[in-house]
Amino acid sequence: MGVAGTFEYLSDLMSSSGHKYKKKKQLQTVELKVRMDCDGCELKVKKALSSLSGVKSVNINRKQQKVTVTGYVEANKVLKKAKSTGKKAEIWPYVPYNLVAQPYAAPAYDKKAPPGYVRNVENNVTTATVTRHEDPYISLFSDENPNACSVM
Repeated sequence: MGVAGTFEYLSDLMSSSGHKYKKKKQLQTVELKVRMDCDGCELKVKKALSSLSGVKSVNINRKQQKVTVTGYVEANKVLKKAKSTGKKAEIWPYVPYNLVAQPYAAPAYDKKAPPGYVRNVENNVTTATVTRHEDPYISLFSDENPNACSVM
């Protein structure tokens, strides 16, 4: 640690005396599925989400029941605010069907999903382990068994 490193260390100590730095939030997009039936519902949700601090834009697609919020916000706060309107809300559960390994399997397929979308499921493939029950009679007459009976 040279002279420059010492000065840098001391300047950091002097500048941070008593001041705590807040962690800056990153710009992100939060997608929600919110149950909306009419223009009034749409307006109520848009007004509530726009009132959050850090929100840059709120886009609503009522046909898909999808709300997209862009800004310096946290997903759980946006979800909580959407639920405070009295509407049923959840994080957007759908992904394009080409991103899922088996889109028509029971956990992924959803009749209520918008066209081209399926539920987002984990890609951990659960394969059943096949236990092979070996018949004792097969091993009696096997070529690999040196004590096997030979029938000629």
